Amino acid sequence: MKSMAAYNGREIPKEDKVFAASGKALDAAAKYGPAEVINATVGALYDDEGKLLVLKSVEKEMKSLPADKFAAYAPIAGTPGFKRAILKAALGSYEPKSYVCVVGTPGGTGSIRNAIANYSCPGDRILTHSWHWAPYKSIAAELYRGIERFDMFDDEGCFNIADFDYKVKKLTRNQEHLVIILNTPANNPTGYALTMDDWYGVKKVLDEVPLDKKVALVLDVAYIDFAGEPEEVRRFLGVVDNLRSNILPIIAYSASKTFTLYGARCAAMICLAHSPEVAEEFGRINTFSSRATWSNPPRAPQEVIERIYAEEGLLAEVEAERATARDMLLARGRAFEEKASRCGLEIVPFSAGFFVTVPFSEPDRLCEKLNEKNVFLIPLERGVRVSVAASSEENCRRLPAMIKAAMDELI
Repeated sequence: MKSMAAYNGREIPKEDKVFAASGKALDAAAKYGPAEVINATVGALYDDEGKLLVLKSVEKEMKSLPADKFAAYAPIAGTPGFKRAILKAALGSYEPKSYVCVVGTPGGTGSIRNAIANYSCPGDRILTHSWHWAPYKSIAAELYRGIERFDMFDDEGCFNIADFDYKVKKLTRNQEHLVIILNTPANNPTGYALTMDDWYGVKKVLDEVPLDKKVALVLDVAYIDFAGEPEEVRRFLGVVDNLRSNILPIIAYSASKTFTLYGARCAAMICLAHSPEVAEEFGRINTFSSRATWSNPPRAPQEVIERIYAEEGLLAEVEAERATARDMLLARGRAFEEKASRCGLEIVPFSAGFFVTVPFSEPDRLCEKLNEKNVFLIPLERGVRVSVAASSEENCRRLPAMIKAAMDELI
């Protein structure tokens, strides 16, 4: 007997590509020394010395928690103080016109999982863009759903609203429910952010969805607080807070990223509902799904975030630290973009964020070639992902020419 597992139609790889590439980079660093290796695989922010960047103000609060604030169970949907605080963190100064409900989740992954589970049916296809975070497909498969992709960019490198429109119409002809996932701003893996014109285009498409169809518009904003000026990157909220009653916007907000608490797994899903009944239902069904999946989200990061928003001085300290880290990240992205342009390296349209993507027809071969030079990237389906979040600005200036040279060797 070779297997005891019930695969249930899922394609389960032998290893996760991200963690496999990261493991190779760590092995190389142990063998040759960290200074001889460029590890651009990690989806977390590192300083220029190659150390995980944690906001000191957040770290101090985490370490000061008394036992009952980190060891006790949290309520299934999150503590009341956390839910109030995370709403401020996610929306900034924006005052929603809709009925709002917040459910805490263990990371943004939990928010995506609950949204798919509760706003689509087994056998449905979930719509997202062609360049997307690979686990969307895995989460959908676990829940007996599939993935449909629209081309993210047209021939001019603009957001492809025409193909988005086509795929929305195609799916709503055959499904009563449709979950759409848009990962913006600072898309993983491309760094692209929808412009306001893009958002108005999305709204126009959704305004044409028949009223007997139900659409959950899931906005994965995991990297929003490192994408640019905080209020500017939230301007789109005024568009999605003004959709028709058969469209339910759900914001998947990752406090793990915003507060550099990656392993603490802290996030929330936030709905902007047209009626109090839909908002109440959102809280009830997602709390039920949470209880049936992971039960309770971690309490410690919730307590820390509640504290931060309860003290103006502490909040100002956190925001100042984050702004410094954001400026560093933006400078790295601009450095990579500039050097790519100079050496003729094509990149997928980029705005800001943790990652840049280089299109290439043989991504695994390209990564293997770069591994020979102790450069480690993530192979995607149609290119390679470069983590500028994990690379110093100096390395971001070096990498484009190194990638271009490796590509030229393979062509």
